[in-house]
Amino acid sequence: MTSSGHAPLSLCPDVATGRLVALWPRLLLPLWIWTGDPLGQVRASHQHFQPHSIKLPGDITLGGLFPIHARGPHGVNCGELKKEKGIHRMEAMLYALDQINGDAELLPNITLGARILDTCSRDTYALEQSLTFVQALIQKDTSDIRCSNGEPPLIRKPERVVGVIGASASSVSIMVANILRLFEIPQVSYASTAPELSDNNRYDFFSRVVPPDSYQAQAMLDIVKALGWNYVSTLASEGNYGESGVEAFMQISREAGGVCIAQSVKIPREPAEGEFDKIIKRLMETSNARGVIIFANEDDIKRVLEAARQANLTGHFLFVGSDSWGAKSSPIAELEDMAEGAVTILPKRASIDGFDQYFMSRSLENNRRNIWFAEFWEDDFRCKLTRPGIKLDPDKKKCTGGERIGQDSSYEQEGKVQFVIDAVYAVAYALHNMHQDLCPNSHGVCSSMDPVEGRLLLDYIRAVNFNGSAGTSVLFNENGDAPGRYDIFQFQMTNHSHPGYHVIGQWTNNLRLNLEEMQWSGGDKSVPESICSFPCKPGERKKMVKGVPCCWHCELCDGYQYQLDEFTCEMCPTDMRPVPNRTACCPTPIIKLEWNSPWALVPASLAMLGILATSAVVATFIRFNDTPIVRASGRELSYVLLTGIFLIYLITFLMIAEPGVVVCAFRRLLLGLGMAITYSAMLTKTNRIYRIFEQGKKSVTPPKFISPTSQLAITFILISVQVLGVFVWFAVVPPHTIIDYEELRPPNPDLARGILKCDMSDLSIICCLSYSIVLMVTCTVYAVKSRGVPETFNEAKPIGFTMYTTCIVWLAFVPIFFGTAQSTEKMFIQTATLTVSMSLSASVSLGMLYMPKVYVIVFHPEQNVQKRKRSFKAVVQAATLSQKTDKPNGDTKIEPDRTQ
Repeated sequence: MTSSGHAPLSLCPDVATGRLVALWPRLLLPLWIWTGDPLGQVRASHQHFQPHSIKLPGDITLGGLFPIHARGPHGVNCGELKKEKGIHRMEAMLYALDQINGDAELLPNITLGARILDTCSRDTYALEQSLTFVQALIQKDTSDIRCSNGEPPLIRKPERVVGVIGASASSVSIMVANILRLFEIPQVSYASTAPELSDNNRYDFFSRVVPPDSYQAQAMLDIVKALGWNYVSTLASEGNYGESGVEAFMQISREAGGVCIAQSVKIPREPAEGEFDKIIKRLMETSNARGVIIFANEDDIKRVLEAARQANLTGHFLFVGSDSWGAKSSPIAELEDMAEGAVTILPKRASIDGFDQYFMSRSLENNRRNIWFAEFWEDDFRCKLTRPGIKLDPDKKKCTGGERIGQDSSYEQEGKVQFVIDAVYAVAYALHNMHQDLCPNSHGVCSSMDPVEGRLLLDYIRAVNFNGSAGTSVLFNENGDAPGRYDIFQFQMTNHSHPGYHVIGQWTNNLRLNLEEMQWSGGDKSVPESICSFPCKPGERKKMVKGVPCCWHCELCDGYQYQLDEFTCEMCPTDMRPVPNRTACCPTPIIKLEWNSPWALVPASLAMLGILATSAVVATFIRFNDTPIVRASGRELSYVLLTGIFLIYLITFLMIAEPGVVVCAFRRLLLGLGMAITYSAMLTKTNRIYRIFEQGKKSVTPPKFISPTSQLAITFILISVQVLGVFVWFAVVPPHTIIDYEELRPPNPDLARGILKCDMSDLSIICCLSYSIVLMVTCTVYAVKSRGVPETFNEAKPIGFTMYTTCIVWLAFVPIFFGTAQSTEKMFIQTATLTVSMSLSASVSLGMLYMPKVYVIVFHPEQNVQKRKRSFKAVVQAATLSQKTDKPNGDTKIEPDRTQ
């Protein structure tokens, strides 16, 4: 067994090997140009090609790459020893080799050897070290090298490495994989998880027993979604691991949708002072993104937590850490309050009991094959070994050699030990299967496996499927990746009896997360929010922020809109209105004028009084039908006029009644008919008076058509125009009811109502009344022209006053009727206004034309006597005389002939 591995390259009796050593850089020049590393980085020193390493002899040799030491300071390759990631992992390989070589079933009669190198956690240094693995494959031209006696030198062939276990860091594996693939040496990593290494075109000889970060990124995305987050930031340490992990997370989140990246921050490889404070400030620019996906090394994690504490942001950030955080205590030491609630992920693994027994039994005496074990011993027990020529540090105690690992020092198995063992076994099983196929009847390595063909071995490695050291299956996909199996942890400070990491779920192609077991800052059980925008309330639509699909503004569906879906507001149909939360539409309530409404009670009361008064007048006139006053008032026209007044009062009840086809038909017919009858009769009377007195000025011959029969004929002709117009209306548009949803549709949809009404618009009502208005105006004109008639003569003056008052009533009606067109009470106001105006106009006619007569008939019957008759000539002369006589005191009085 050789610990240093310095094998001589040539054996020549008296010749120095200087020429051969000087030849090495020239032989390796094409290799360095191929891998892209500057020639200046190549050291010609022999020690770089026979490095400080562990050499175990065997029939077949495996290479091993482990970060025994940390990266050294500037100008120095290696730094301090890494006990767990370095020594534990490397000893796991030695342990696995011992187990395999001692197994009579696996590779019988074949011993596995090893050449194990220290990468010092630096990719360029690891590349230099790994040149050892390819020495045997480099063809050396020794034709011009001769010994002093003229014979060619005897060149010892370096051991041939058939496969490499490692490396640890992804950046190191990427660098080494570039050179190993050139020489077709399979590589199986136990810790490199960068997604970049899944590229089977660039890293076709690379495999790994740990799942790639693309699986880890998928698991972390599933965690984020399970927690209901859709707006997170990412934080990555500069380098292949951090940047590739974050890039995988971002790519998967883009493809899956539903999660947006608020900030993507990179931690420099050598951060300047105050760099982490700037990182925290940048993360706080999007403070809603409380979730932080972090792919960073332990030192960067710790410094991020420290910067968050200095910014007084305890409990604000909700970290989701990758396997570099895992369940480690070192990144959160003395920062537990900042890490509380952090969800972390680790490849599913188990502690290997056999390795614990093996490692804790190691001592300085039985572990001399590990050339770094003495350094580990000093570091683990904080003591100093005595060496010749080296003075003992007085501050450190002397190592006795009797110390025991796990008893005199703390020991906990490093998390990747399982994967190191699985990686070694994967190559061993591949070699075993290859041996069975190529050397079926041979004990030991046969000629078909000497040398082992790298590409064929790769095929066998990719085809293995066995139960690993933790009892889980070890296998590879077409890209050389292991299946994704993760444990999900959360750091809790109030759970159980002590703070620590607690398993809250697993991920194996899909997530199983126990949300009820999770706890957050202060022991809160409710999941904190990490969202860009809060969910919109019912009845609000999302107005998306351009370019950020997880961010939106909530806009209320206003007016008569309802929420069709989360992005759209639609108008409700005309006959519907939105429900209070605006998530749907409901039928608009239908209303009509009710009898118990004040808008109906007042007009109905007036109309009822009018009907009673009209009935009383008609009854009086019928009772005293042959008395002089009744005869003098023109009995026939009076009954017609009273009928019109009665119909005017009656229309009020039709306007209030519930609309129906019959009601609507009578509304059309009677709305204008009562006024047409009333004002046709008045117009006939005033026209008769006017013509009598105008004719009398010209001759003593009476005008035509002044008899009662003629008067009735004229009146009915005028009325027939209104009736004819209504029946034409019936023919063109049959009467029917409608529900008007536009009339009572205010800005507030809660007040919207559908109004059950007849198909009579405002314009049709005015058109229906327009003929009556024409009759009213014409009658008023004649009343004005007849104003010169003596006040005691016939009815000219009362009719005049009636028409003046009626015009005033209807002039007031127009602005009220049309001025309330925009009011929410439009139907009620307009109906009340119309009916009251009609009742007032009827009351004016009734009061001024008939109430004085009824008063005389009932209370002063002595005045209801026959006067002497006078001829038409006498009447005209009396009227003419009255116009010429100046009667300021009313001394002159002419008794009219009431028989006219």
